[in-house]
Amino acid sequence: MDWLSETRIPVGKTAKAVFDWLQDHGAWFFDGLSEAMEQLIGWLLWALQAPPALAVIGAFVALTWLVQRSWKTALFVGLGFLFILNQGYWKQTTESLTLVLAACVLCMGLGVPVGIAAAHRPRLFRVMRPVLDLMQTLPTFVYLIPAIVFFGIGMVPGLIATVIFVLPAPIRLTHLGISSTPTELLEAVRAFGGTPRQTLWKVELPWAMPQIMAGLNQTIMLSLSMVVIAALVGANGLGVPVVRALNSVNTALGFESGFIIVVLAIMLDRMLRVGGK
Repeated sequence: MDWLSETRIPVGKTAKAVFDWLQDHGAWFFDGLSEAMEQLIGWLLWALQAPPALAVIGAFVALTWLVQRSWKTALFVGLGFLFILNQGYWKQTTESLTLVLAACVLCMGLGVPVGIAAAHRPRLFRVMRPVLDLMQTLPTFVYLIPAIVFFGIGMVPGLIATVIFVLPAPIRLTHLGISSTPTELLEAVRAFGGTPRQTLWKVELPWAMPQIMAGLNQTIMLSLSMVVIAALVGANGLGVPVVRALNSVNTALGFESGFIIVVLAIMLDRMLRVGGK
């Protein structure tokens, strides 16, 4: 069986050759993309850190009330943010929220249109399915290698790795929602002269809205799961104290920062849990 291992397929060498070629010929694209991502991150950081902390908390509480129409949920979100402020993790929380919000903007902005196109073209979805499987099953640490090669160290490679890992969720859920629209409903719209654009906006998207919102919820949760991993490539946020606690075997710091991540995840989940409405 030695001959089988001696003539192995050059997967690693091929991947390295592809990355080297992209780095040599696509530097202009990656530099422009990095600049755009830095601008987006800068705007979000300014929006979360420039105003007083209590003003930002009040804005999140108001948003929760507008979405949920529940004073209990709004009170829970307010108390959660006040707890984070009390523990001294407000700056790290805003940095992690910046990463999460930027990932949501990119993933939903790309995932929803791609999911709609895949639902309308089954052959396209069959081609995309193995790619989506690869993006979700490939170890997340592997994404960090090309991210560092193309974008260096900082928030941008952490954001890029997060988007690659999270993007399949909104694509799959949007495809599920659009493709599950009842045939009878579509036939009724077409019988009354509805155009494809009207069918999409008036029928398919409203029908798929619970699945799309579930995709947004999954995007937020998966992005938070990447906070610690993104810290390994220089991304600021709540992952930094977790990594520091791991390196120094500091149980108190690790549990404290980890609990803040849990509180933030629960608050964001309660804020946007509107899939069943």
